[in-house]
Amino acid sequence: MTVRELSARLGSLVVLRGVLRDELVVRFRALLREAGAYTGDAAALAGAAAEFEAALLPRGEVWSDVLLDIVLNDDNLCMRRGLTPGGAGEVAEACLAAELAALQAAGSMTLEDVLAGLTGSDALANLLPPPWKVRAVDYAAAYRARRADVGQKGFGMFATHHVFTLTDGALTPVRWPDPQRLADLPGYEREREKIIANTEALLAGLPSANVLLYGDAGTGKSSTVKAIANEYAPRGLRLVEVKKHQLYQMPALMDELADNPLKFILFIDDLSFAANDDNFAALKAILEGSVGGRSHNVAVYATSNRRHLVKERLSDRTGDDIHEGDTRQELMSLSARFGLTVTFQRPDKALYESILLELAVRYGVQMPSDQLFMRAEAFALRAGGRSPRVAKQFIELLAAGVRL
Repeated sequence: MTVRELSARLGSLVVLRGVLRDELVVRFRALLREAGAYTGDAAALAGAAAEFEAALLPRGEVWSDVLLDIVLNDDNLCMRRGLTPGGAGEVAEACLAAELAALQAAGSMTLEDVLAGLTGSDALANLLPPPWKVRAVDYAAAYRARRADVGQKGFGMFATHHVFTLTDGALTPVRWPDPQRLADLPGYEREREKIIANTEALLAGLPSANVLLYGDAGTGKSSTVKAIANEYAPRGLRLVEVKKHQLYQMPALMDELADNPLKFILFIDDLSFAANDDNFAALKAILEGSVGGRSHNVAVYATSNRRHLVKERLSDRTGDDIHEGDTRQELMSLSARFGLTVTFQRPDKALYESILLELAVRYGVQMPSDQLFMRAEAFALRAGGRSPRVAKQFIELLAAGVRL
């Protein structure tokens, strides 16, 4: 395939057109255009080759592999519908096959191939940067394998990130998510077992519940959700953090994620409402009550220090509400819409000491246990009471050599 033919084939991509937006592919196409229009201006051609390699080398020396990675991670119709019967349709599948062949040809093109047929190509090679590397890769086979495994690997930004936030209604990847793992969270194993079992049901495509993690501050509710997201990311779990003021955006987000082969936790941290908060009714409808059913691949996990999620005052009970009982039922109904509620209570002395010992081993803190417990108890009193968070802070300070 000549440079001009390949340039035209790349310009006619349909299913994989998103590949053309990648900066490296943009520069490769610019190089092809310079080579196709070459009339003796070596400087322009050399510059295009240098721009391409400057974009390539930070991502790898083997152009074939880097381009294949771009192709496999592209978000497109065929990848999204890869596991559905019939795929994306006859026309789309035909386009995909032809486009993979064109991209494989592009990925196997060397600098020598780009210069082939140009006047003075041998002299030109001396003016250009050292050639990039290529290797034989079957793009069609690699794409079939990725489609078969898309429920675990994902595509687009979901293939390269597993934690996201909402920004102006759009998903934004978190580049450096909290690295917590379940092994880093001693204590509360019984509570976490329930949440883990629910998460595994979600991943297996079985009925799963929305989960409310309720309890005292510092007991590891948020850490549990983040650790589960990290633990199960290789199996296709993704976490989307939703702020309370963004709850109205959740229905649109759920619709967007409904045809995604991955599984999603929509995470609402530190949830609570005032009695007249409009977001209260919005979340009720999202959990259970709107005409649209909840997507099979999405579950809502929320944490709160309040069992019934709504802040109440004593004065609220002495108003002129004729149907006070109905109003109170309304306020309590939100937490009831979570299918699973898991309580994280402040640890007693025995659990607190058990957590301390595990953390001390993990951080390499060597101290007689009776001395460790005594100093940790004093630290907890100053910090406002026992909790896993306080235990971790105490051990981290000891490991850092801070005098307490």
